[in-house]
Amino acid sequence: MEQSKQPAEPPGSAEPVSRRGLLRAATVSAAAVGTAGLLGASAASASGGSGHGGGRRRVPVDRISIQLYTLRDQLAADLPGTLTALRRIGYRRVEHAGFVGRTAAQFRAALDEAGLRATSGHTGIPQPFDADTWERALDEANTVGCRKIVHPWFGLDSAGQPIRDPQVYRALARDLNRAGRLAERAGLEFGYHNHQLEFVPLTGGGTGFAILTGETDPRLVHFELDLFWAWRGAQDPIDLIRAHRGRIRQVHVKDMDTEASFADLGDGLIDFGRIFAHEREAGIEEYIVERDDAGTPPRAPADALETARVGFDYLASLRY
Repeated sequence: MEQSKQPAEPPGSAEPVSRRGLLRAATVSAAAVGTAGLLGASAASASGGSGHGGGRRRVPVDRISIQLYTLRDQLAADLPGTLTALRRIGYRRVEHAGFVGRTAAQFRAALDEAGLRATSGHTGIPQPFDADTWERALDEANTVGCRKIVHPWFGLDSAGQPIRDPQVYRALARDLNRAGRLAERAGLEFGYHNHQLEFVPLTGGGTGFAILTGETDPRLVHFELDLFWAWRGAQDPIDLIRAHRGRIRQVHVKDMDTEASFADLGDGLIDFGRIFAHEREAGIEEYIVERDDAGTPPRAPADALETARVGFDYLASLRY
């Protein structure tokens, strides 16, 4: 269904997982938290309407970004043309997921030519942690021009099942603190991006997300909250914002259809205006459009650019 985010992982990082695997694991997650809980979360999201009401607040256009994983096939086929198309849509910034077979310097040159900035990037921390490898990744992030670097995923064991051992999450939290400290020294902000796996109940109670938020240093580790995957984990993003004020500096904005799969922004169930009304409480600095299955069958490759256009227009016109 979806390709792996393997290009975003530096040498020595955790074994990459495909989005197909994540969706498969979501079924396990749903069973763990209860199907009624998942459906109830989606229904609660939908109840607030489209979010295009008469509010005075809006998403600043210069803070709208797109995760380039959404356009992975187009970028591989035509990097300069795809980047130029994104700039014509209105994007000024992007979040990279690897460098599409280029060096960091070559990728930066392509962005500059298109008039774009990669303000953020997905790069997995090495597992087991290796400071030298991570520092090379930080050097590349600075070459590209990033302000933020984000660990993209975690939560599956070697058998492809959700991790339920709290000690594994505690070890990850220690590594995230180490990675964040080195990122700070390199002039970068370090974040963690969730899927639904972090919300699977752990052995003995609690969740991985609670461990990661509770045992990482707020000065060193912020969170990039993926709104779709939070709902898939039966979590209301507003509850997460209230529990972690000021730490959710980035959001992945992707919509959910009635089958709990992906949809273009505005076509699904999620009331983004309801969530963004809490943007100051959260500390949101960047609104990042993403659709994991864009351009993969049964969707045509051209659908990814349409997803990008719809996403930008939706966020630019949203009032709440």
